[in-house]
Amino acid sequence: MTHDMTKGPLFPLLIRFTIPLVLGSLLQLTYNAVDSIILGRFVGAGALAAAGTCNPLMTLIIMAMQGMTMGAGILIGNLYGAGEEEKLRRQVSTAMISGFVFSLAVSVLILVFAEPLLVLLQVDPQIMDLSLLYLRIIACGLLFNFIYNFFAAAMRAMGDSRSPLIFLGISALVNIAGDLFFVMVLGLGTFGCAFSTVVSEGLSCLLCWLFIRKRIPVLDLGRDWLVFDRSLLVRTLQYGSVSALQQSAVQLGIVAVQGMVNSMGYMATAAFAAAGRIDSFVLIPERNISHAMTNVLAQNVGAGKGDRVRDTFRIGFFLDLAYAVLTGLLLFAFCGPAMHLFTRDEAVVAYGVIYLRLIALMYVLPALTNCIQGFFRGIGDLRLTLVSTLMNMGVRVLVCFVLIRRSLGIASVPWACLAGWLAMIVYEVPWLAAWYRKQRKGSPAA
Repeated sequence: MTHDMTKGPLFPLLIRFTIPLVLGSLLQLTYNAVDSIILGRFVGAGALAAAGTCNPLMTLIIMAMQGMTMGAGILIGNLYGAGEEEKLRRQVSTAMISGFVFSLAVSVLILVFAEPLLVLLQVDPQIMDLSLLYLRIIACGLLFNFIYNFFAAAMRAMGDSRSPLIFLGISALVNIAGDLFFVMVLGLGTFGCAFSTVVSEGLSCLLCWLFIRKRIPVLDLGRDWLVFDRSLLVRTLQYGSVSALQQSAVQLGIVAVQGMVNSMGYMATAAFAAAGRIDSFVLIPERNISHAMTNVLAQNVGAGKGDRVRDTFRIGFFLDLAYAVLTGLLLFAFCGPAMHLFTRDEAVVAYGVIYLRLIALMYVLPALTNCIQGFFRGIGDLRLTLVSTLMNMGVRVLVCFVLIRRSLGIASVPWACLAGWLAMIVYEVPWLAAWYRKQRKGSPAA
C-alpha cells in the first residue's frame, strides 16, 4: 500500500516510517548471526572461516547495490510526490533494467574471477575450496538481492516501509529453517547454508512481486517492465552510481580501520569486534531516522512543499538528538555488562569499555551528520553526501593510522571517528545554511 507523505502531521509520520526500518536492520543482524552460529557449531571452524572470509567482499558489493536502489528510490519518491504517474512508471522500469544488467554482470564476474579475488584477500589455502564454493553460490543470489532491495526502495519511496519488513521477516525465517534443514538434516554443510540464503532471497523477490500486483497498481507494470527510457537513464545512473560509491566508501573505510586494529593484537581485535557490534546495534535507529527523512523529503520535494521539507529536517534532527543523548548515557553506564555478553575475558572487556565509553560521549555528532545526510539525499544533492562521506572515511583512516602509530591503542578508533564526524560537519553545515538562506529568499524546495 502506498502513502502520501506530503500531508498530515510529520512527527507521527516519521516515527511510523522509522520503526519498520529499525526492525528490518535488527532482523538482518539477527539472521546473519544465526548463519554464523549454525556454520560454526554444526559444520566446523573451516566453514565459519570460509563464510567470514567472503563476507567483506560480498558486503561491499551488496552495499553498492543498495546504494543504487536508494538513489532510484529518491527519484521515484520525487515523481510520486509530484503526481507524475506515467513518468514514474518509466522511471521504475528504466531503473530496474539498469540494475538488473549491472547485478547480472557482477554475478558473472564473481563466478569467473572468484579464485583470484580470494587470493587477493589472502585466504588461507586450507579453506580456499570452501570459500570458493560459498562465494560462487552467494554470487548467484545477487540478482535476487538487487530485485528485493529495488522493490523495497520503491515501496518505501511511495510511503510503505511496513511491507518490505514483513517480506524480509518471512525470508529470514525461511533462511534459518533452510540452514537447519540443509545443514543438519541433509548434511550439505557450506553448500547448504549458501543455497538456503539464495532460496530465501528468491522468495523475498517473489513475495514483493505478488504484493505489488495486488496492492500497488502504479508499480504493476506488466509489459511496461520492458520499457527503457533513455531520457531518464542519465539521471538514474547519476543518482544510483553516487549512492553506490558512497555506500562502498563507508565499507572500505571500515575494512581499513579493521586492518589497523588487527595490528594491535588479537585482544584488541576481539574487543573491537564485540564493541563494534554493540555500537552498530545502538546506532541503528539513528541511521534509520535519517533514511526515513530521505523518503519523506523526496515526496515533499516532488510536491514542491518547502515548509514540510524544512519541518521534516527539524523534527528528524530533534528525534535523532534525543535518541543520541539517551543511548549515549545508557551505553556509558552499562558498557561493561554489554561487553560481558560477548566475552568473559576481562582484558578484552577492558579494551571494549575504553572504546564504548569514548564513542558513547560522541553520539550527538553522528546524530547531526546522519540527519544532514538524510536531508541532502532527500532533496537530491547526492554529490554533497558523497564528498562528505569520502572526507569522513579519509580523515578517519588517516587519524586512526597516526594515533595507532603513537601507541594510543584501542582509543585510537573512537578519536578517529570523532575527527571524521567533525570533518563532515565542517563541510556540510555551510551548505545547509546556504540552503536555508535560499529558502528565505523564496527559492524552490530542491
